[in-house]
Amino acid sequence: MPKKHDLSVKKAMRHPDTLGAGAKKRKHLGPKSKVEVVMKEFKRGTLHSGHGGKITNPKQAIAIGLSEARKHGAKIPKKKK
Repeated sequence: MPKKHDLSVKKAMRHPDTLGAGAKKRKHLGPKSKVEVVMKEFKRGTLHSGHGGKITNPKQAIAIGLSEARKHGAKIPKKKK
């Protein structure tokens, strides 16, 4: 039997390649799941920035995932300089 976490990630990955479709599906995920789904979208090529451009840099994809997780309330430390 699949775990609830796995099912929510699979459900979030079911979206068309249209602008904003992935963000709407990620809205109700937990912080850890958000980062996981963002990276899967990046690998699949369906991750877009807020302005509509396709994300091609993996560091930028990680930054998007961590940013969304922080907005959701995850205690993720900021990058040390």
